[in-house]
Amino acid sequence: MVDIARGPEVKRKKRIRQTIYAVVAGAAVILITVGVSRLKPAAPTVDGQTVWVDTVKRGPMVRQVRGSGTLVPEEIRWIPATTQGRVERIILRSGAAVSPETVILELSNPELQQSVLSDQLAYKSAQAQFESRKADLESGLLNQRAAAATVEAQWRQAVLQLEANEQLAKDGLVSELQLKQSRSQSADLENRHKIEQKRLDIAAQNINAQLAPQQAEVDRLRTLYDLRRKQLDDLKVRAGIAGTLQVVPVEVGQQVQAGTNVARVANPKTLKAELRIAETQTKDIAIGQKASIDTRTGIVEGTVSRIDANATNGTVGVDVTLPGALPPGARPDLSVDGTIELERLNNVLYVGRPAFGQEQSTVGLFKIIEGNQQDGEATRVNVKLGRSSVNTIEILEGLQVGDQVILSDMSQFDAFDRVKLN
Repeated sequence: MVDIARGPEVKRKKRIRQTIYAVVAGAAVILITVGVSRLKPAAPTVDGQTVWVDTVKRGPMVRQVRGSGTLVPEEIRWIPATTQGRVERIILRSGAAVSPETVILELSNPELQQSVLSDQLAYKSAQAQFESRKADLESGLLNQRAAAATVEAQWRQAVLQLEANEQLAKDGLVSELQLKQSRSQSADLENRHKIEQKRLDIAAQNINAQLAPQQAEVDRLRTLYDLRRKQLDDLKVRAGIAGTLQVVPVEVGQQVQAGTNVARVANPKTLKAELRIAETQTKDIAIGQKASIDTRTGIVEGTVSRIDANATNGTVGVDVTLPGALPPGARPDLSVDGTIELERLNNVLYVGRPAFGQEQSTVGLFKIIEGNQQDGEATRVNVKLGRSSVNTIEILEGLQVGDQVILSDMSQFDAFDRVKLN
């Protein structure tokens, strides 16, 4: 056979055909790339059994806050040592029931015992001196009374003599000179009587004034002696109130100073709850609000009585008084949970509180739009939250009554706008 040479026209057509094929293939690749880029990413799958789903409702909502704490006695007394001493004997230990006169421990202080004896002697000596001085003054007063009585008797005798001489003078039996002498003597004795009487009154009034300094010294020494005796008696440390002995923070042989707390007694019959509540939840708490305290063996109602002015480690202390009968087993230092009722809201849209989302904020929640929790699809929606409670929160925008939303932590799906449930 003889090969037939191809002409230039054939080669040109071949090149045109190859170029068309290349352009078509390139266009197909571009179209496929654009189409794939516009496809939505596949929705991740979530196990419906592991998520918490709640339905949006409308109606009344009770706003509450919750915290944990302990039961503590309302009446607690630390008992200090009134003077320094050495712990000789501890009679009772923690947990013992005590009355106001119950002796908890005994201290010793030899110097105080010596001071008591010295003060006792000083007081008795001052008292004896006072009595001696009082007797001297009273004796002097008696002498003054006797002198006054003597002058008064002489004056009255002179008055009688004057009356007799005046009668005799009328009969001419007594001279005028004798009558004048009788009158002069009577007047002189009357004047002396008045003077002695004034001296007697002054002497009587001056007795108390002269005894006052010594009386003050006696009172001072008696007060000091009584104080020392009380300090000596206080070496036997008593409870002071009826209740339960909680702590005896000293040991036998220990030296304690005046003012050192050596025991603590509490009245277990009147307890209150001391709760610690997150400071972000305390802005609406007010004194007088109702509260419920769970003691694990029962729930008792109470009232907020005190709120700490400052926060500590992110929490605020709130005291709840418990006027009613306490459940069995309630005792000091028992761990409890407390719920405080802030307010009751009527006709509000609400749902269970999501894992993430504070009140008065906007969060993204997954709302079920197809199927159900076991077989469905959820899409992310922005939800504006309002006031919150312990387990519920108010919905302001983004959801309607009957909507089902996932409240569990879905932060691992932040990159997706929808998820599939199975």
